[in-house]
Amino acid sequence: MTKEQVKPGVTVVRMKGSIHSGPDCRRVEREVEELAQAGQLHVIFDFTGLTHIDSSAIGSIVKCLTTLKRANGDLRIAGVKGMLEGTLRLTKVDKVIAIFPTSADAATDFPKQAA
Repeated sequence: MTKEQVKPGVTVVRMKGSIHSGPDCRRVEREVEELAQAGQLHVIFDFTGLTHIDSSAIGSIVKCLTTLKRANGDLRIAGVKGMLEGTLRLTKVDKVIAIFPTSADAATDFPKQAA
């Protein structure tokens, strides 16, 4: 897992391999908690290098969204393909978290400007 601030207030968290219950999920949640505490409230999870997630990881992703929303932030997901895309659609995560083809696409207009 690596982090990169792509513009002020927007951080991309790139993940590789797989995320399973236990330490993997806690690490993802801890990263987002630390970002929120540091005032980095707009986070993009880049799943380009991710191959598998389990149901616990889905729960952790939603928990991260909740953490950010409570702090007036938001979460977006990028680089989803194959089985991951099917899993996020099947679990309806795509209905509550915006999904983009790339992290650059996700960073566009993020955070959304007030009208």
